[in-house]
Amino acid sequence: MEERHAVADAWSFRARVEREAAARFARLATAIAGFDPESPVPALMRRAADDERRHGSLCTELAAEYGGSVAGNAGDVSVAPRNLGPRAAVLYEVVAACCVTETESVATLTTLLGEELEPRVEEVVREIARDEVVHGRMGWAHLARESAAYDVSFLAPMIPAMLSGTVDESLFAGGEAQPSNLLRHGVLPDSRKRAIFLQTLEEVVVPGLETFRIDPGPTRAWLAARQRSC
Repeated sequence: MEERHAVADAWSFRARVEREAAARFARLATAIAGFDPESPVPALMRRAADDERRHGSLCTELAAEYGGSVAGNAGDVSVAPRNLGPRAAVLYEVVAACCVTETESVATLTTLLGEELEPRVEEVVREIARDEVVHGRMGWAHLARESAAYDVSFLAPMIPAMLSGTVDESLFAGGEAQPSNLLRHGVLPDSRKRAIFLQTLEEVVVPGLETFRIDPGPTRAWLAARQRSC
């Protein structure tokens, strides 16, 4: 029974995250179209919003199969610092939501697909993973367009805040919040989640940001501090 509750909670949480992403992508699509009408990103974002709504339904159904439920409406509050102008704030949110969160999500889902999963869990993970790859790419595409229009290096000291908003700090406290026998239900133990998060940042996110002249120093310092605490 405790195992089922843990799995239900995990999929309920994912359902809420997917719903929030759907609302955020729809809002960002409108914002980007307003200042960059030639960009292909808004169309991708609108399609991504549809994807995330579908993902939310899939995760809700899976949570229900384990006895869980997803209550409440999805919130959509800007996570950008208030001192940023409208266009820079959109860039901050896109980098946080796509270049960081969606890129890390792809790595997590790919890891799960390498495990022996319950058939229905595998179906859901595979469908979400296919879409998340595109969601990550649209973030890098927007960053590329913005970097061609102005200097985006101002993001460098803000990346740690994005990272802190992506994961719970307890992930770096050590220990196992979930036992490894939940893997077949799509729930990774904390040690695996931590390793995937750190590896994805070091091998994909940080090098990617660096190509746009975003200083990796603050991010590497943030990573080093958390690795010391593990």
